[in-house]
Amino acid sequence: MAWVYLIVAGLLEVVWAYSMKQSAGFTKLVPSLITLGTMGVSFALLSLAMKSLPLGTAYTVWTGIGAVGAFIVGVIWLNEGVHPVRVAAAGLILAGLTLMRLAPST
Repeated sequence: MAWVYLIVAGLLEVVWAYSMKQSAGFTKLVPSLITLGTMGVSFALLSLAMKSLPLGTAYTVWTGIGAVGAFIVGVIWLNEGVHPVRVAAAGLILAGLTLMRLAPST
């Protein structure tokens, strides 16, 4: 169940990053409230995942999902530029996440 919590927490990190962008520096109420709400739930789920997953694994996977997810959201919904180097960087993050998941926790 810890991995489910962690994945959902990472996806919520993407939501709060996007809504933070939409809040225009916390000057728009609804995106600001979405940011704060999803941030709180994301941290809570990360905390639950950390009860049984190693700190380094949980935090790395959480931030990696957030980073790659925010990159994808930026490209698709915010028309941010796609450059081969940025795509390669996102691919390397995904490779790191995969290795982190496969690594023994000893």
